[in-house]
Amino acid sequence: MSNDALSPEYRQDALAQLRSTAEPGQELDILIVGGGVVGTGAALDAVTRGLKVGMVEARDWASGTSSRSSKLIHGGLRYLEMLDFALVSEALKERGLLIQRIAPHLVKPVPFLYPLTHRFYERPYVGAGILLYDTMGLTSGNSRGVPMHKHLSRKATLRAAPSLKDDAMIGSIRYYDAQVDDARYVATMARTSAHYGATVANRVSVVDFLREGERVVGARVKDQESGAEFDVFARQVVNATGVWTDETQAMVTDRGQLKVRASKGVHLVVPRDRIQSTVGMILRTEKSVLFVIPWGRHWIVGTTDTDWNLDKAHPAATSADIDYLLEHVNLVLKTPLTREDVEGVYAGLRPLLAGENDSTAKLSREHVVAHPVPGLVVVAGGKWTTYRVMAKDAVDEAARALDGKVPESCTSTIPLLGAEGYKAAWNLRHRTAERYGVHVARVEHLLNRYGSLATDVLELIRANPELGEPLPGADDYLRAEVVYAATAEGARHVEDVLARRTRISIESWDRGVSAAPVVAELMAPVLNWDAERVLKEVAYYEARVEAERLSQEQPDDISADAARLKAHDIAPLT
Repeated sequence: MSNDALSPEYRQDALAQLRSTAEPGQELDILIVGGGVVGTGAALDAVTRGLKVGMVEARDWASGTSSRSSKLIHGGLRYLEMLDFALVSEALKERGLLIQRIAPHLVKPVPFLYPLTHRFYERPYVGAGILLYDTMGLTSGNSRGVPMHKHLSRKATLRAAPSLKDDAMIGSIRYYDAQVDDARYVATMARTSAHYGATVANRVSVVDFLREGERVVGARVKDQESGAEFDVFARQVVNATGVWTDETQAMVTDRGQLKVRASKGVHLVVPRDRIQSTVGMILRTEKSVLFVIPWGRHWIVGTTDTDWNLDKAHPAATSADIDYLLEHVNLVLKTPLTREDVEGVYAGLRPLLAGENDSTAKLSREHVVAHPVPGLVVVAGGKWTTYRVMAKDAVDEAARALDGKVPESCTSTIPLLGAEGYKAAWNLRHRTAERYGVHVARVEHLLNRYGSLATDVLELIRANPELGEPLPGADDYLRAEVVYAATAEGARHVEDVLARRTRISIESWDRGVSAAPVVAELMAPVLNWDAERVLKEVAYYEARVEAERLSQEQPDDISADAARLKAHDIAPLT
């Protein structure tokens, strides 16, 4: 196993290092609060500038917003229509960087159809917009990995997507964006940060901020696993807590410069055979746009855009949310989708910068960095796609307050772990399959999840062939991936594996219930669980699934939230 693995031993060492910052001269340069895509991005940005960096996450990497996105890396066609050229241009530049340099194993081009429904004016209007979209991507210098758009006739559209109703469109335009397994990306970035020397720990929450007069000098944190509390000292603290920004900011000051509103986005996961199409689709609704996104052996259909002011840790999808998505996607499908076709449902919260407008659909997706009090930098807003820019801007702001010259950001040139050598590994996949005695499809699956680190997982199978067996109810995933998640990727609980290191919780019909006991048994020796702990982990996961299913039968947010909260959070290990 690589020495940069987020193993249980690594976590213990990380906690000890964070504690040691209380000693004279041992403080961090920057402590980052929040282990979502922006927080982990900031950790990587800061540590690769040569700074002494710590990062804490209250739950698991990406367990909030960052694992519940539409899984798209895109410029945002609708922002182009709003004439927000700067935001689109920035996002397209980042899309190119991610596909080609930073994470080619995790970020892949994906084709979409934009159906046209009006004769004469719509094709030139939309076509001009998509031409501009492609052109802006090309001028960024990083988007050659995505093909140019193409106009399709009605007949060609139906060939590409036979499931569309014959009268649903008069033609279409095929264009490309990209997609990502968002949770895997964030976990990989946390590990990459540790590889470069950052001290990162999940399941560690901030209880309060430490002050010297007006200045923030660190944070009081709590290890959620043991219940122990201790102080972490840092010259600057970066608050990257997304939809929790207002709450964490309020620990320090009531003069917070940023206000964040949470917008709920719900997605459905359906089997690939329910919609016959070789491409994804983007459909207009009265409020926003609806995506039908290819996702392995599944489709993701989303999203909604509604205000949410209830529990932020576990946003709940309602029966009405599910009906809304089914109703809108069925407007263009020959064979309508039904509730029985839905394998998985997930809800996430977008952290939108609050403005005067009441509609969450119109709130800004641009980000803001503020320094509300000395020693505390707050970053909020933005899009998943532009996380790297947000992270850079937050570290830039913190660096201005540090003594001495801090180098410029270099993350545009830093590949994530697994990216280096990925293309060669892909070309060698048939020989790799022969060498390890597994089917080439399994090797391809592992390469698209771990990149050039896929051989780490294959070595586990070589040492114990039983780990080459798939998990119950989730044939796409191997038992070795569970062991790897616990030994190398910081997974601390069954939920971490089923919901984020894999996507079994949204991709399997039983949402991972049949896999949970096997996952717990595989994790037990790595994490030193006894039989009682194994049973608790399985029971917790089953209760989580039951509560989510119950919430999705409720008519409104309040009742769905109450149903979801019937499942308690994971109990401390001791």
